[in-house]
Amino acid sequence: MISVCMATYNGSSFIKAQLESILFQLNTNDEVVISDDGSSDDTLSIIEAFNDPRIRLIEGPKIHSVAHNFEYAIRHSRGDIIFLSDQDDVWLNNKKQSCWLI
Repeated sequence: MISVCMATYNGSSFIKAQLESILFQLNTNDEVVISDDGSSDDTLSIIEAFNDPRIRLIEGPKIHSVAHNFEYAIRHSRGDIIFLSDQDDVWLNNKKQSCWLI
């Protein structure tokens, strides 16, 4: 199982394109774990609109630290393999496959 861990905060500008690019490459048993740090823009509504069972949105305590927000997502992930993805990272079509070749 693959877990893609994301830390978000007011990332509405890129979150839709990013999630589309990630979900396209994941299998049905993989997951995207998103830890949100109290976004006040449309980030959460964009994520919820996907209505995809592979997305797990975790609204934890306001951390105010990207590193701790990622750590929170990692602690809630279930995968054997973990990818970290910043909130503005739109994945290339072959990202997952390219990582297997390394």
